[in-house]
Amino acid sequence: MRWLMTLGERCRPGAPAFAECPNPHEARAVALVDDAGQLFPVLLGWRRLFSAELTGWACQVEAEDIENLPPDVVENWGPDQMRLDTMPGGYVKVADYRDHQPPPARLTPGSSPLRR
Repeated sequence: MRWLMTLGERCRPGAPAFAECPNPHEARAVALVDDAGQLFPVLLGWRRLFSAELTGWACQVEAEDIENLPPDVVENWGPDQMRLDTMPGGYVKVADYRDHQPPPARLTPGSSPLRR
């Protein structure tokens, strides 16, 4: 098992810590690593390259390389993954949705995507 992570775009100005969960074939960037600990330097590298605030969506998959991802990995990719948000100061906030429901796609004024 390896870890696949896609770069999510923060497209909601009113909710800066929330990003869509893109399909691996549609994401701006994708990484496949051997260990979950390797996700953090990749995410921080993306932060230096793309933007100060971004989100990575990660999940364990059975895959050998990014170029030939199994169809079930791509078809079943969704927000029920682990979400990694970059924070000021170089920190990464992790939210694990693998056993729970992710936040709703639409937020109401005053709500937070991190509340349950």
